[in-house]
Amino acid sequence: MLIEWLLIPFAYLLGSVSSAVIVSRALGLPDPRQEGSKNPGATNVLRLGGKQAAILTLLGDASKGLVPLLIAKSVGASPPLMAAVGFAAFVGHLYPVFFQFKGGKGVATALGVLLGFAWPVGVMALLTWLGVAALFRFSSLAALAAAVLAPVYVWFWLGSAELVVSTMFMSTLLVYRHKSNIERLLKGEETRLGARRP
Repeated sequence: MLIEWLLIPFAYLLGSVSSAVIVSRALGLPDPRQEGSKNPGATNVLRLGGKQAAILTLLGDASKGLVPLLIAKSVGASPPLMAAVGFAAFVGHLYPVFFQFKGGKGVATALGVLLGFAWPVGVMALLTWLGVAALFRFSSLAALAAAVLAPVYVWFWLGSAELVVSTMFMSTLLVYRHKSNIERLLKGEETRLGARRP
């Protein structure tokens, strides 16, 4: 039982690994913490280095949320432990111990967590993001829409109070981390997908 609960610190430490920084260094790109939006996430890497770098960052960040939950499932983790592991991975991305607790906004890692809870939940969240992004061309707006609906998807597919609460906490933090984006959206100043930040 104790070994199972060690998955929580493991998930946090894995979440603390910055895919954006690693990919950017490997490809000789600018540090995403210093350039563009200064957010170490896939959207900023897309603007700074193109689609290949962004895809690698996205996969890396999503894996940080998915892998700990796959391990948890393999050892028969209970819903409360699953909820804690997923949330720990997400918080690790937002507040990474390896990078002075200054991380990304958590969209891709949250997607990985949702896929770990149940793949249909993750697919629904991804389709929500893709649909809103295709209609409005704002990554931040798409992320906010997916975040708001994610707890509904979890409840519909899983009906677990613990997983719903964990998802609600993730969604709340995700919205909070997008507060500057929300301000720019309201002012009509948000950068659209595919455009470089001035």
